[in-house]
Amino acid sequence: MNAKADGTMRGKVAVITGASRGLGRNAALKLGAMGAGVIGTYNRNAEAARTLVDEIAKAGGQAAVLELDIARCDTFGAFADALCKTLEDTFERENFDFLVNNAGIGIHAPFIDTTPEQFDELVNVQLKGPFFLTQTLLPYLHEEGAIVNVSSGLTRFALPGFAAYAVMKGGIEVLTRYLAKELGPHGITVNTIAPGAIETDFGGGVVRDDHDTNQFIADNTALGRAGVPDDIGGAIAAMLSEGNRWMTAQRVEVSGGMFI
Repeated sequence: MNAKADGTMRGKVAVITGASRGLGRNAALKLGAMGAGVIGTYNRNAEAARTLVDEIAKAGGQAAVLELDIARCDTFGAFADALCKTLEDTFERENFDFLVNNAGIGIHAPFIDTTPEQFDELVNVQLKGPFFLTQTLLPYLHEEGAIVNVSSGLTRFALPGFAAYAVMKGGIEVLTRYLAKELGPHGITVNTIAPGAIETDFGGGVVRDDHDTNQFIADNTALGRAGVPDDIGGAIAAMLSEGNRWMTAQRVEVSGGMFI
C-alpha cells in the first residue's frame, strides 16, 4: 500500500478479526488508507500482525494488533479489556466505530466424510465465535456504528466438499439480519459480505496455487478471473463508508459474477 491516508474515514476506528493475513489484512490496509484507525486481531502469526501495523503507519495511518483465538469464547472478556486499553492508549477513545467479523478457517471434506470434530471446530470459529464476540464487544461499539460479517458465495451456490463450512456461513447471514433488527434502534447497521473464490492462502491456498482450480473459477466467473484480496478489502471499506448508512440487513456478494 503506497498511497497516503486520504482522510475520508479519519476519526473512525475499526476492529477487524483475522487481520494478519488474507482478506482481513487487505481490509485493514484499505481502511487505514482511508484514515481510519485499525485494531486488528491475530491468532498465531504475531510477526505478520506487526508488519501490518508498520505498513499502515508508513502510509500515514494508525494501527494496533491484539491476540485473539476466535474459537475461545472464554477469553473474550479479557480481550475486551485489552481492546479498551488499546482504544484509550493508542486512539484516546472509549469506543470504536466498525466491527468486521472476518477471522475464519476452511475445512474441505465431503459430506459423507465430515467428522463431528471438524463440524464442531467450524461451529466454534465461524459461528459461535463471531456471535459471542459481537455480544461481548457491543457495549464498546459506537452508536451509529457498523458491523460487517464475512460470509461466502458458497451459501448461494454449492460445491462438493463445503457442506459444513457453508452451513456456518448460512448461520452468519441469518445472524446478520437479526442483529440488524435488534441493533437498528441504536443506529447500528449490520451487513454481510459474501466473497467468491479468492486467491489467498485460505484452505491451503488452492485457489491461488492450483492452476486447474484457478482456471475453473475463471471460466465460471463473469469477469473472467478468480478474485484477489484487493477486490474484497475495498468492498468492505465501501460498505463501511458514510454513503452506505441506509443499507442494513443485506447480503452483498462480491464474486465477480461467479456461477451466474
